[in-house]
Amino acid sequence: MPLTKFRGIVVFNLIYMTEKKVEFSYEEFNDSSELNEADALLLNEARKVTVDAYAPYSNFHVGAIALLENGEKVVGTNQENASYPVGICAERVLLGSAATLFPNVAIKTMAISYNSKEVKSDHPISPCGMCRQALLEYETRTEKPIRIILSGQEGKVFIINTVKYLLPFAFTKSELK
Repeated sequence: MPLTKFRGIVVFNLIYMTEKKVEFSYEEFNDSSELNEADALLLNEARKVTVDAYAPYSNFHVGAIALLENGEKVVGTNQENASYPVGICAERVLLGSAATLFPNVAIKTMAISYNSKEVKSDHPISPCGMCRQALLEYETRTEKPIRIILSGQEGKVFIINTVKYLLPFAFTKSELK
């Protein structure tokens, strides 16, 4: 226990700490053949749209597709730039398109996949931190959870039932009030 001396008197400093844990659950499938038909179709579309990505620098092509509550689908692909900070991820391209084409319509499910000439596309990847923040803002704005399907071109598939699981301790609009 830490001690403090105050005018020749030893004072015990008691430190109170509470340990907390953040946990979430998600579904893991061995491959897309284990998904229900709608999820398998959406993931297959995300895998296909990776060819439309503009990624001449990283050769890391990301595709995303969202099924909206109104039944419409919106896609996004990463768009790189020689000035790296100017590039934009597939998820944020998709969110901007969805918000513009269908204002205030919630996203039910989003599938994200990737393809690369450099690395094998056989496992799920997760959105970057900036995309997680943007996805959470969209989820908060529409007041509906966004279900996320993550996978490469083959292999395991993760399904996460809400974006808020991807960003614990998120900065949200409540911090600005």
